[in-house]
Amino acid sequence: MRPVPRHLYPFDAKRLDLDGLSMSYLDEGAGPPVVMVHGNPTWSFYYRRLVRALSPSHRCIVPDHIGMGLSDKPDDARYPYTLARRVEDFGRLLDHVALDRPLHLVVHDWGGMIGMAWAVRHPERVASLVIMNTAAFPLPKERAFHLPLRLTRTPVGGVLVRHLNAFAVAATRLCVTRRPLPEEVRDAYLAPYDAPATRIATLRFVEDIPLSPADAGYAIVEATRDGLARLADKPALILWGERDFVFDRPFLDEWRRHLPGARVVRFPTSGHYVLEDAHEEIVPLVRDFVGEDPPRSEAYPEP
Repeated sequence: MRPVPRHLYPFDAKRLDLDGLSMSYLDEGAGPPVVMVHGNPTWSFYYRRLVRALSPSHRCIVPDHIGMGLSDKPDDARYPYTLARRVEDFGRLLDHVALDRPLHLVVHDWGGMIGMAWAVRHPERVASLVIMNTAAFPLPKERAFHLPLRLTRTPVGGVLVRHLNAFAVAATRLCVTRRPLPEEVRDAYLAPYDAPATRIATLRFVEDIPLSPADAGYAIVEATRDGLARLADKPALILWGERDFVFDRPFLDEWRRHLPGARVVRFPTSGHYVLEDAHEEIVPLVRDFVGEDPPRSEAYPEP
């Protein structure tokens, strides 16, 4: 892996052994815990600004999923790359860090499915939710499976992802819409995926998206959707990039149906990497939202 400049990622990651595989995670600061869960093809680098802003007053836990970021990148013989295993890994990490109070859960992209699948099983361990362009339910009926993702699941797509790093490279260009990412930031996002063998998780994540009851993780997706009612009384902040071409308006509408009391803040000019596009607005919003312990309990009207 190419080194990431310390001025961008000034953290010393910790390690958790998961049956012989090493999961990297950040554990920065002390105080009320904030757990941030990334998606594909990002890694804990996505949350670097939130960690810097919150760690003076909060304990920030940010894992890199196996195959991503600074974690080990095993082949299929050593790791199943399934949603069920992702949720299991996440739960084992939270048990390992031994939090002393309910956590504020921050999720994005695939991190939403992983984090919320755990959360609906343990609502008593959740203080609040911060949700950014993600899903925790099946594909909305109004939404067809996006063409680039369908392509990625084909043999040609697999070659493009593993040999040209096409999925991660395209994301650094297409998932930001306000302004291009600086070159050193693009390089940092791509640094963990510098050879075909290290790109296995970016491909397996897409291949594992459950679309029908025949898919292995679909029962988890349905159970998570059905369990969202257990979290409906939690304070929730939804931060939504409206120029996301995958997680678009039908996904936001679905979140509002399940979490009607959530505060929704839209960013009309921001894309899927909404925290990159709108960090100037989002970091203070999140800092204020998790700043109280316990957080505010009243429902937030949409601005």
